[in-house]
Amino acid sequence: MLGTLRKNGFPRISPCEPEFAARHLLLGMMWQSPKARDLLRDPRCVVHSCTTNRMGSEGDFKLYGHAEDVQDGELRAAYRAAIKARIDWEPEEPSYHLFAIDVDSAGFLVFGEERYGLAWDLERGLRRWALSH
Repeated sequence: MLGTLRKNGFPRISPCEPEFAARHLLLGMMWQSPKARDLLRDPRCVVHSCTTNRMGSEGDFKLYGHAEDVQDGELRAAYRAAIKARIDWEPEEPSYHLFAIDVDSAGFLVFGEERYGLAWDLERGLRRWALSH
């Protein structure tokens, strides 16, 4: 899921499919979609993993950062190639938005057998702690 800020300042939550290509975390979006317009206006965002079971045993991941509008042809080609390899389809140029996420901080929590949390940011680096039951 992707969290953005609407023009009126209220949050928006939208589904997204992150892709890794050329050492970048990339988000492709339909041309002029509301979430793309949000990021073009205000690049602050949060990306959150989907929780698939109520126990949270696979973990809950969030990252916070800024979206950068990707116009570089080589990076866009790497994104299309990664999508093509994964789902045998690729978006046509120039009919989509592509953003690279510049990560400011991230967190990961696991509520399964081994309960722990991880946090990372540039200032303090990676930290780990045990979660109480």
